[in-house]
Amino acid sequence: MTPEEIMKAVMFILAVAGAGWGIWWKIDAKVEKVEEAAGKKIAAAEEKANKNAADLAEHKLHAAETFATKAGMQEQTAQLLRAIEGVGNRIDGLHERLDRAFERTTGRTTRAG
Repeated sequence: MTPEEIMKAVMFILAVAGAGWGIWWKIDAKVEKVEEAAGKKIAAAEEKANKNAADLAEHKLHAAETFATKAGMQEQTAQLLRAIEGVGNRIDGLHERLDRAFERTTGRTTRAG
């Protein structure tokens, strides 16, 4: 091989290597841009997830403070049942009083007649 042929072969190899390096450089730049964009999206998603977790915790606290518990409902139900029982007892007492009142009225009309 002559020095000219060697020089052409070296230049060809350098040209191919340079083209390969240029292509790699472009691909690497695009990959870095995509990684950066993905990092921003991940950070935004994490921030949104943290906000949602905080909102959920706040709602759970609000629900626990505001809404009835099982023990509270049992206590209220017991109070309502006692109140209904008291009303029932009064109605029964009223029924007996009405019976006595009618007995008196019917007894008086029979005596008068």
